[in-house]
Amino acid sequence: MRKIALFLGALVCALAVASPLLAAEPGVTDSHILLGQSAPFSGAAQQLGIQYNLGANVYFDAVNAAGGVHGRKIRIVTMDDRYEADAAASNTQKLIDEEHVFALFGYVGTPTSNASLPIVNREHIPFIAPFTGAESLRNPVNRLVFNVRASYFDETEHLIDQLTSLSINRIAVFYQNDAYGQAGLAGVQRALQKRNLEVVATATVERNSTEVGNAVRTLMAKDPAAAIIQISAYQSCAALIRAMRNQGYTGQFYNVSFVGSQALADTLGDLGPGVVISQVVPFPWGTSIPVVREYQKAMEAAGKKDKIDYTSLEGYLAARVFTEALRRAGSALTRESLITALESIAPANYDGGGFDVSFSPKSHSASRFVEMTMILPGRKFRD
Repeated sequence: MRKIALFLGALVCALAVASPLLAAEPGVTDSHILLGQSAPFSGAAQQLGIQYNLGANVYFDAVNAAGGVHGRKIRIVTMDDRYEADAAASNTQKLIDEEHVFALFGYVGTPTSNASLPIVNREHIPFIAPFTGAESLRNPVNRLVFNVRASYFDETEHLIDQLTSLSINRIAVFYQNDAYGQAGLAGVQRALQKRNLEVVATATVERNSTEVGNAVRTLMAKDPAAAIIQISAYQSCAALIRAMRNQGYTGQFYNVSFVGSQALADTLGDLGPGVVISQVVPFPWGTSIPVVREYQKAMEAAGKKDKIDYTSLEGYLAARVFTEALRRAGSALTRESLITALESIAPANYDGGGFDVSFSPKSHSASRFVEMTMILPGRKFRD
């Protein structure tokens, strides 16, 4: 009887030790929190994934060096999807099934995010701060999806407002032939219709392609004097600008933030000055906004001062918001407590350092911040 009692006692102790582990959320241990990110780390859009991940890791590394959040350090497991939807969906399933991540963070692109969304919904896993402004991730509100950046509707409304205020009413659109390009085109059309105007010409390019010959011929034939709004990634936008200039086009090019501002400027070289880009985060080289100064110091401390740009700043800001939610969720971290914590973040109770974000149960779009920048000589920018 004594042996049986000892055995039962040992079994109870073992179950007591094991039960917290059995009940723990995937990707959460006493020492770490595991996030998953599928993004382009190779191919025509690779700088978007590389820079976003860099900015996020600069913030997370600083948090980890200070002891983490409730004693847990944050780590991102990355997978390269080359900005292809099928690869992103496959990566998402692997991140969940094989890497056992707690949440998905910092996906890059509309088609890749859209392809992953059915898996997100089925697995009930939080999907935080995708690098896209698509309405498909905003309306209707999905309890699992949290957007830190402004939408493409916000960006294109701002662009059209700026153009029409300058009496520029003849506007063409060059867009990527997928969900991202169509989302941007819809935003331009929506903004123009509010002003009783229409797009004067459209032309497309395939994702991850720089074959823009047909687009050039279409735009030059339909309205060669129209301003051109580009809804694509930096390689194809640069290819169009170069080809249009060679054909004698002297008008203005405008882009939304997803283009990848620094990558576009670097790719264009001497053709860059004068190209305008809408932005959803503040000017990364400015000194007036506290969180930007914080970001600059963190990048310098990490030895990445030369990598300061809009995309890495967006990754940094997203990581900052996510970390705040982890703090609020408490030490007994679950996916549900993270969602509740995110929904509690608002300017009244969170110091965004000059970049206000606001979530609620009815709105998972934190920011509507949009401003314009222009490429200057020397691959620099003007705010």
